[in-house]
Amino acid sequence: MPKLTTTPTQAEEPNARYDGDLVAWANEQAMFLRTGQLDKLDLENIAEEVEDVGGRHYDQLESRMSVLMMHLIKWQYQAGKRPRSWQLTIKVQRKDINKLIKKMPSLKVPLRDEEWINTAWTYARIDASKETSIDADVFPETCPWSMHEVLNDAFYPQPTQEIQDKLAQAK
Repeated sequence: MPKLTTTPTQAEEPNARYDGDLVAWANEQAMFLRTGQLDKLDLENIAEEVEDVGGRHYDQLESRMSVLMMHLIKWQYQAGKRPRSWQLTIKVQRKDINKLIKKMPSLKVPLRDEEWINTAWTYARIDASKETSIDADVFPETCPWSMHEVLNDAFYPQPTQEIQDKLAQAK
């Protein structure tokens, strides 16, 4: 994020309102911090914004994990298709998830949280169903792979006989 450099004369309006112009408010708050005017800080909204920064990274992790899982589902359930774009998407999502975790180690926590994993899996099932026209009920209710497998560069799930039977029954 670019450094906000605002002087009091540059502020669009003094005492910018958080719920009015977020950019003007952020510039003003940064100016107050840099100039030591701590008594003028909007502490409640600053705290909210700081929490939101963490939340955005958390949401990004969940979104990337859902996309990764969706492509692993498609890889496993549509073995006859498997375009190069699926493999590239799997690689990119794994790389980007690992980069996020390396940069922010606290993002490892959701990877051990069954509820979080199930939420990401639910989105992956729904999206895989939309993209494959395979009913979501054909896919397992919970993620059949460990997070270690999901993030392992060498892991590409193969169709099992059970999957082939389910697909045949679904037709």
